[in-house]
Amino acid sequence: MTAPERPTRRPNARGHGDLLREEIVAAAAAMLAELGDDEAMSLRAVAKALGISPTSVYLHFPDRDALVIAAMTRCHADMSAAVDARLEEAARAEAPGPRQALRVRLKAMAAWALANPGLTKVMHESRTSPAMPFKAAMFERLVDAVHPCTRTDPVAAALDLRSAVLGAVSLRINEPGLPWDALDGQVDRLVNAILG
Repeated sequence: MTAPERPTRRPNARGHGDLLREEIVAAAAAMLAELGDDEAMSLRAVAKALGISPTSVYLHFPDRDALVIAAMTRCHADMSAAVDARLEEAARAEAPGPRQALRVRLKAMAAWALANPGLTKVMHESRTSPAMPFKAAMFERLVDAVHPCTRTDPVAAALDLRSAVLGAVSLRINEPGLPWDALDGQVDRLVNAILG
């Protein structure tokens, strides 16, 4: 019995090494989406999936953590684009007030997280999570969205909302047999409960 053949990849033209880097990041993100655990991913596995040598991966990423952070940064950009698209769509339909815009933001984030459970798990539960550079900006945007919606501490309210929405998504992923109603409705209830 022979081993399955490794996919072969045509090398990039000279001066286009960044294309390989992007392919490595995309492959890592796909693998993380499937695994839901960055500890289970190796640079060798990513290289094998692309049909390149492990050395080619190490030329772009010194270690697995650096590749995980790059993949999660790309995934965060995808999530941010989805949120921005929902906000723009809401703005075209009607000019939403701050509270409605906050609801749209949270619903879009929750929908992306629910549609990408493996990536969401890695983004929030990985041991590399504290080093992910987008985390602070993501939280600051949420605090800015909460600020005009509350008379209390917007940081505390943003933490409560983030915890509640991510918790709701996590439970839906891990306990799908419960009698869940629409996620948007649950987000509305959480906003009302936390912000009053």
